[in-house]
Amino acid sequence: MRRQLPRQLCGVVGTATILSGALFQLQHQASSSSCRHNQLILQQHSPQLRPQHAEMSKSDTVHADARRFLDQRGTSGNLAPNGLNPANIMEKAVKDRVVESYFYKEQCFALNEADIIDRVVEHVQFIGGTHGASQKPSPFLCLAFKLLELAPSDEILREYLQYGGDNFKYLRALACFYVRLTRQAKDVYETLEPFLEDRRKLRRKARAGTSLTYVDEFVDDLLTKDRVCATSLWKMPKRETLEDLEILEPRVSPLGDIDELLEEEEEKEKEEQHRNGDEAESGEASEGDDMEVDEREQRRSGSRSP
Repeated sequence: MRRQLPRQLCGVVGTATILSGALFQLQHQASSSSCRHNQLILQQHSPQLRPQHAEMSKSDTVHADARRFLDQRGTSGNLAPNGLNPANIMEKAVKDRVVESYFYKEQCFALNEADIIDRVVEHVQFIGGTHGASQKPSPFLCLAFKLLELAPSDEILREYLQYGGDNFKYLRALACFYVRLTRQAKDVYETLEPFLEDRRKLRRKARAGTSLTYVDEFVDDLLTKDRVCATSLWKMPKRETLEDLEILEPRVSPLGDIDELLEEEEEKEKEEQHRNGDEAESGEASEGDDMEVDEREQRRSGSRSP
């Protein structure tokens, strides 16, 4: 038979257990507080150990896939600078094709802003939206959707845009496309217009096939057209309207003032016409007159011959 302890002894044992547990908690708190104190002292004496941010912000969090991004499509918490929800910028049919594509699942998994550069250089060989009979999304469109999910800052976009050379021309095109989708009209014009002088060649792939274009033509399409790369662009006010509202300054073309160029051409045409008129009045023989004189002489010589 099992022995039963007296009730008084049971109470003593229970009290001792409670006291030992409380003592252990106090020791743990004391040790953790001392560790924190030591860490603070080290951080004060060595600036390298100071944390840059006490807490990781929402924008610094990199999610593995677009599930969380698409689940927040009905909220207004993370809007783009132009006021649009990034999860609703592309049409639902296009988003579904992108998320279910093999390239997005394999190459766009757990990417950050720095990885975008590597993916563009390695895999993007043309610009475009969907192509082929199955409307397969291009790597360019998949990475644009990933940028909508990452929401890079203006500083990162400047880094994307300043890269030169043929290896990074598609990175500039991708950054221009993202700026057109998410930024306000003033920022779009000021950011994209300098690249109207970029003459680098680009491949464009669509339903009809592959064609050749240039960076400046692609930027001009972003500024003037309503749909580019299987994506409907938000209606942006014209540049003349923003100039009238004094939001933008008049743009100076690299060729100069167009009105002055037209006036110079008109003046040159008038000078040429004036010169031709003076030559006709002076009685100078033209080539046609010389030919007529030669024909007359030949006729006369023929009539004189027996």
